[in-house]
Amino acid sequence: MAGSGIDIFSARLLVVDDEPVNVKLLERTLAKAGYQNIESTLDSRQVCDLYEQGQHDLILLDLNMPHMDGFAVMTALRQRFNPTPQVLVLTAQSAQEFRTQALELGARDYVTKPFERNELLHRVSNLLESTLYRQELEKLNLSLEQKVQDRTHELNETRLQIVRRLGRAAEYRDNETGLHIVRMSKTSRLLGAAMGMNEAECELLLNASPMHDIGKIGIPDKVLLKPGKFEPEEWLLMQQHAQIGADILEGESSDLLSMAREIALTHHEKWDGSGYPNGLKGEEIPLVGRICAIADVFDALTSTRPYKKAWSIEDALALINENNGKHFDPAVVAAFMDNLDAILEIRDAYKEPEHE
Repeated sequence: MAGSGIDIFSARLLVVDDEPVNVKLLERTLAKAGYQNIESTLDSRQVCDLYEQGQHDLILLDLNMPHMDGFAVMTALRQRFNPTPQVLVLTAQSAQEFRTQALELGARDYVTKPFERNELLHRVSNLLESTLYRQELEKLNLSLEQKVQDRTHELNETRLQIVRRLGRAAEYRDNETGLHIVRMSKTSRLLGAAMGMNEAECELLLNASPMHDIGKIGIPDKVLLKPGKFEPEEWLLMQQHAQIGADILEGESSDLLSMAREIALTHHEKWDGSGYPNGLKGEEIPLVGRICAIADVFDALTSTRPYKKAWSIEDALALINENNGKHFDPAVVAAFMDNLDAILEIRDAYKEPEHE
């Protein structure tokens, strides 16, 4: 990935299939695409030991195998390793019950044979981006925590820069300036204070909210930047960015990244339970998710994107009022309206640059 500091083609891949022809086909497909570290096995009983030795970034796993089928392999991996290895199931089994069982056991994706080469490579690259971003965050967090005693201030400042830059990395996918996350995060902090959060919590909210759409890195441009209405399967794919973002941030112990994960996962939930990814309702949705929902929607509506024109302030406010008690928490809507002048000041202070 040029410019991101992450090279997915150096990722460690493990191919597991009992058919030598299938293994050779996958090895050639992946090698031709540029992947350099590919290991394979025909014996599913070796997977746990191979993973322990190689700590592979992604396992491409067949289901129908002797000795241990793919479900048994995933069960063994879950019992033996934490965090659970990333698994992409690649199988001729197309029945829905097989797909559901695989996903319940922790598979991150499911592709049926015969596979289409480009689709498989896109799915592999998306999973690796998510995995390697999370690994980079974990490594960086560990490195910084070792210096916390004598560099507390420097550690916090560095971590904030990483969060902001990763948030902007996702934002640049469909907004070239990245100013959306500046306006959205400052609005979120303002609303947090209005909703009774203390100063430390508001500061966390300011610095965690830029990560709300980090999961966009896993969504193909042809969907993310589509100018028209999504097809049903495209909309389902787009919805995955909330869970992808949470997966990237999972496992972090700091208050900042824990809140960032909570926001990434819940900022598309709706007060009436019709949101995604988990259909949470009312106060089941964390307060920070409810706050970021309205801050994100208002700024997105009033911003120009490659696929839409900016709405007027009046039209955006009308939509918020129409969705009071549906999409949005009524208490947060009230706080938003009470602080509208300050929110508009933020919008004006960090407006998009004018292009020739």
